[in-house]
Amino acid sequence: MLAPALGLAILGLLVVSGSTGPLQTSLVESLQIIGGHLMPGMPWMTDGSLSVSQDQAVWSFRIPRALLAGIAGASLALAGALLQANVRNPLAEPYILGVSAGAGVGAVLAIVAGSTAVGGLGLNASAFGGAAAATALVYLLAKQDGVIAPSRLILAGVALGSLLAAITNFLTITTDAQNVYSVLFFLLGSVSAAGYPQLLLPGVALAAVGTFAMFRSRALNAFLAGDETATALGVNVESLRRTLLLATALLTATTVAVCGGIGFVGLVVPHAARILVGSDHRRMLPVTILGGAFFLMLTDLLARTVAQPAEIPLGILTATVGAPFFLWLMRGNGAVRGGIKR
Repeated sequence: MLAPALGLAILGLLVVSGSTGPLQTSLVESLQIIGGHLMPGMPWMTDGSLSVSQDQAVWSFRIPRALLAGIAGASLALAGALLQANVRNPLAEPYILGVSAGAGVGAVLAIVAGSTAVGGLGLNASAFGGAAAATALVYLLAKQDGVIAPSRLILAGVALGSLLAAITNFLTITTDAQNVYSVLFFLLGSVSAAGYPQLLLPGVALAAVGTFAMFRSRALNAFLAGDETATALGVNVESLRRTLLLATALLTATTVAVCGGIGFVGLVVPHAARILVGSDHRRMLPVTILGGAFFLMLTDLLARTVAQPAEIPLGILTATVGAPFFLWLMRGNGAVRGGIKR
């Protein structure tokens, strides 16, 4: 019942997001505009009860922003769940691979040195290229005798992430002052510039990896018992571990490329899902995906309303909102199922 409830809550947040902004729009008007675009020919779209400005604000700006926040949250949460299963470490999360740091280097290069410094690529493409390069490096560094070792994967990701973060910081402090705000806003995460084209790449990645993960949920359950047990159950451990690494990197790279750095989602949401529904990936993954979407959509709604007219970067709020919630969850009896208490 939790997954359907989360789905309804996400739809409700979409309507609320559509009604929230400087241009006054009621919940009913927001619902009418969304329904009018999804079902052409509705009378309220042409009878003058809704202004062109309201239509444009809701459908062209607020809805794609809310959708991108939902896709990003779902992607980061799913990436965290897959990585934690891959390395059997409940503290693992997507940014531990250094993928986000690689995206940061690519984006900062595009900002401070212009597109010529990254082969003529734009900001989003540069970020994705940096993330892809970081993924390739982590993969090569984590291999030992042709096999990916979970411990080496974590250590390689942490070391590479630290190095790339240092490069990003150096580029930031040596650039012109007018570039610093753009750099920091990207690194802290935002969906303020969302449009429908930005939904395509992360949306396709989420659909593909989500479908794969659900089909391989039994193998992911076997992973929890250890490599030997998984192998005895017929799981090709090395092949699945490699695929999970690529899937995690793809989700993180496509999200960071359009939203910047948004931490904490991939850590807290999978834990919360395990606490609520257990560790069986057949039940946990849908709750993780929907929970991640709800969490980041709600966070984005707070980001643009708490300090109006200023906007708070998402990375700040995900930690501010998520950490107390996570600590509260840990105090419950279900925390053992989430791998938090032993």
